[in-house]
Amino acid sequence: MNETKCQWGELLNEGRRKKDFQKLTGEKSDRRDSPSPQKERDPRTEIERDYDRILFATPTRRLADKTQVFPLDANDSVRTRLTHSHEVSNLGRSIGTALAFEYNIAASATSARPQRNLPSLLAAAGLAHDLGNPPFGHQGEMAIQSWFADNKDIVLEPLGADPQLQFDFLHFEGNAQGFRLVTRLQLLNDDFGLDLTYATLSAMMKYPTRSHETSKKGDVSVASKKHGFFKSEEHIANQVWEKTGLGIGKRHPAAYLMEACDDIAYVVLDAEDAVKKGLASFSDLLAFLRHHGRGDPIVEWVVDVSQSKHESYRESESQLSPAELNDVSMQRFRVYAIGELVKAATRAFIDNEGRFFAGLVQKPLLEISLGEKLRKTLKDFSYKHAYTHRSVLKVELEGYNVIRGLMDLFWASIVDRRDQEKAASDRLHPFSRFVYGRISENYRRIFENPIEEVAKLPMRYRECQLLTDMLSGMTDSFAIDLYKELSAMQGDFNLHNFGIVRVK
Repeated sequence: MNETKCQWGELLNEGRRKKDFQKLTGEKSDRRDSPSPQKERDPRTEIERDYDRILFATPTRRLADKTQVFPLDANDSVRTRLTHSHEVSNLGRSIGTALAFEYNIAASATSARPQRNLPSLLAAAGLAHDLGNPPFGHQGEMAIQSWFADNKDIVLEPLGADPQLQFDFLHFEGNAQGFRLVTRLQLLNDDFGLDLTYATLSAMMKYPTRSHETSKKGDVSVASKKHGFFKSEEHIANQVWEKTGLGIGKRHPAAYLMEACDDIAYVVLDAEDAVKKGLASFSDLLAFLRHHGRGDPIVEWVVDVSQSKHESYRESESQLSPAELNDVSMQRFRVYAIGELVKAATRAFIDNEGRFFAGLVQKPLLEISLGEKLRKTLKDFSYKHAYTHRSVLKVELEGYNVIRGLMDLFWASIVDRRDQEKAASDRLHPFSRFVYGRISENYRRIFENPIEEVAKLPMRYRECQLLTDMLSGMTDSFAIDLYKELSAMQGDFNLHNFGIVRVK
């Protein structure tokens, strides 16, 4: 753990990599960054502009067709990754506003404009936090990891002895892919991705750890449970830490807040979606909380006030149907539960601010708050009634097989080329040429024309990244449709020629 202390002035750094690169090299700004009357009048701070860049980016819109809990759900009111991300962003902005205005957090860092930048920073990090997730949620991550594990001897062996190169794929992580996406893949007109500020890039990195240095043991920091960047972006992570006063293994304090907002959104709202889909009732939820949360004052208050509201709605003259009663009661429960968890997270952050700066907090923010029992009990409820429900597991399995099948086809198309030393070399089989052409043009451009730091990495590493870039960028529906299309066109193209282990 890096014990270097940081300050809010550094943590809210509004600088950008591209501008610093131009200063260092003497390059002139391109048209997008050149002074203009419009930019001169722009009242936004740089971190406020980050939020807008993320909001209008194509990968953000794709989240509308990526799984939150219920894949490919026909009910439009059930949440997707996009609605989830907006909710996390909203909670982040609310907590940031409270911290900046009511508790004067970062007030001494006047040059960093904390009352504007802290809420905006949390909103931007919350909106971006799931951008790197592949289709079908965590099942998508598991499918990618298992494909590399099953094909390790053929695919990963050429990477050599550096464990990080192999673990980047064996432990493939959506958070690291998100960092790669906003810094490299999301094309504007150069190699800087969305060119977000150092503050936003740092705040969205939940796991400032390398892939081969992670640990799931209970006594390690939560920042080391997973990894937050790939070898190909490690030089960018180092730049970000240098500008924000952080380092390997040390989270930005805002990352704890963003993680808490993510936890609040999914434990409360996943439970609401389970009830909305009819997998459990409102009464089931209250009974579960009353039994498993007995003795906790926050759980008991939320249950009691929600039950009281439920009774008043049932006895009202409006004559609500059972479905309407369930729905309106869940809405009130959502308000009470989120409100209590937000207050608990905010209070815990204030009480431990100094420990965050010293890098001494080893657990997620909610786990050290008074809201932990409510969080855990809600998570247990969703696990029992939603995450393991047969309808969810069935579609997750379909998604798992689709992703592995697509990886077979795309991998063969990537390596089936005339000259193995040249990434852009002609593909040998007509099917390979067709499939390779289906890979997004900007992903192929980055693969075929690597920047200096990436060009030093093995060709095999770049091939693996092209594969994961393409898979991670897909939506659920696109992945299923594409797999059906390509499978029907495969013809005599033999995957066994590439040593690929097929799904049994």
